Amino acid sequence: MVTSVVITVTALEAQAAANLFLSDNLPDRFCADDPLLDDATKAWRVPVVLAYPVIGPVGQTGEILVSATTGEVMSSTPLKEMKAIAQTLIERHRDAIEAAFLQARDT
Repeated sequence: MVTSVVITVTALEAQAAANLFLSDNLPDRFCADDPLLDDATKAWRVPVVLAYPVIGPVGQTGEILVSATTGEVMSSTPLKEMKAIAQTLIERHRDAIEAAFLQARDT
């Protein structure tokens, strides 16, 4: 007998669950991007990006898996690893980030 799993969690709900996880564990520049459903695991794969006002996302720092049936976070890229990737992205995009803050300050 084959049992089918019913997907009850929407992409928006998965993204919200990922953002709640991020707000509980990382600074405010980390945010969830558009989820993709992984049929094999019955989970939403939610990319985590580092983003800044005005310039937007500067790169992906990791991923969170959210159950497509319960909405619970199943796993994530280790927080320490996401922070290390974020630091690399900050250094790579430092000029654009600083310019955006200077522009916002001057307006």
